[in-house]
Amino acid sequence: MSAHRLLSLGICLCLTMGSVISGGSAKTLRQNTADTLHVEWVAESLQRMLRVKPGMTRADLLKVFTTEGGVSTPLSRTYVYRECPYFKVDVEFEAVGRPARDRDGRVTLVGSGHDIIRKISRPYLEFSEAD
Repeated sequence: MSAHRLLSLGICLCLTMGSVISGGSAKTLRQNTADTLHVEWVAESLQRMLRVKPGMTRADLLKVFTTEGGVSTPLSRTYVYRECPYFKVDVEFEAVGRPARDRDGRVTLVGSGHDIIRKISRPYLEFSEAD
């Protein structure tokens, strides 16, 4: 079953169970509406995150994600979703238009918007890192 179908099935199941469990009160209806909106936001956000693929550029990635603190290099870094810093991906890049390493073999300190995504993890949830 595709990820999209599985996600849709999960959303429907959540909504159905919430409706069955609730007694139909106005407060429950408001809560169900808020829950539905949250589920829809997560589904839309996940779809947006999953559109970022290997072969795209760092500039493409930065339209959806932003950098997070913590240990990183320009060729390997964790990024957080722009709308919620708890959604994260780990990304590896291929340097474009510059050497990936200096004369001593160290990774260069400069990243470019032209760098190409080599690998990107599936989105995951984690609390924020601080430098």
